[in-house]
Amino acid sequence: MTAVDALQETLAAEHAAVYIYGALGGRTSQSATPTLYAAVRDAYVTHRSQRDQLTRTLRDLGVEPVASEVAYDAPDDLDTPEAIGAAAAALEDGCAATYAALVAETVGDQRRWAVTALMGAAVRQVDMGAAPGILPGAADLISS
Repeated sequence: MTAVDALQETLAAEHAAVYIYGALGGRTSQSATPTLYAAVRDAYVTHRSQRDQLTRTLRDLGVEPVASEVAYDAPDDLDTPEAIGAAAAALEDGCAATYAALVAETVGDQRRWAVTALMGAAVRQVDMGAAPGILPGAADLISS
């Protein structure tokens, strides 16, 4: 995989994250679950910003950024705050894996940016109720 391939895959993951967080946000309540609402809102804003940064980076490299899909499969059974938190934690786990792959394929400023995004995904995953992991985004490197 090249750095451009990794950037494109990460952009595709960010397109999905923005879409899914939009769906999760529609299932939260600022008055009933203000902490969850704020976490989902903040994650949406962060992923939208990261998506835009990846788009600019690819264009600066002279590459056409991968387009968003028309729609993405939203998780089922989002009827409780716990289910919404679990869906958001799973989404962040996937994003962490994508950013870990980006870290492995980039250097310099791009790698620093990817490391920061990876750390952010790991923190959001815990904020959404997941247990902290040893190597966020690199579960395949952890032996049982």
